[in-house]
Amino acid sequence: MGDTFIDAEWLARTREAGDVTAWLARIPYARRIGVSAAPAADGEGLVFRLAPRQGNVGNSLLPALHGGVVAAFMETAATLDLMLAAREPRLPRVVDASIDYLRTARVVPTLARCELLREGRRLANVRVQAWQEAEDAPVATARLHFVLGDPDDA
Repeated sequence: MGDTFIDAEWLARTREAGDVTAWLARIPYARRIGVSAAPAADGEGLVFRLAPRQGNVGNSLLPALHGGVVAAFMETAATLDLMLAAREPRLPRVVDASIDYLRTARVVPTLARCELLREGRRLANVRVQAWQEAEDAPVATARLHFVLGDPDDA
């Protein structure tokens, strides 16, 4: 593989294997904040995990995770989930994101699950829900819109 982030062959191969870990390894910020992914226990897709790291704290008085870290975690989850769920291997690029912060995100493991709402020929919409103790009590929700590109355009 050359100097580019990915190429079409690598994307297709890792996508076929469901190797989200290989994708995460190529995203320095995702590694820095502690993003990982694993198959959901209920068999419904992936669950993404944000590790509790002191470097992710935005308010040390509470302490609470920085909102930007929570947003980056959710954007990363949505992007990778879309890369797996899309009809063909393509690189999504965020064009719009709306995040609702619903409660304080404490410095404990934070989980997220994504739902592909719509995939067209050029655009896709993904919803993300992030939680800490219970999935039905989210700390944040997001809706992201992506332009779907060709992996050789990276």
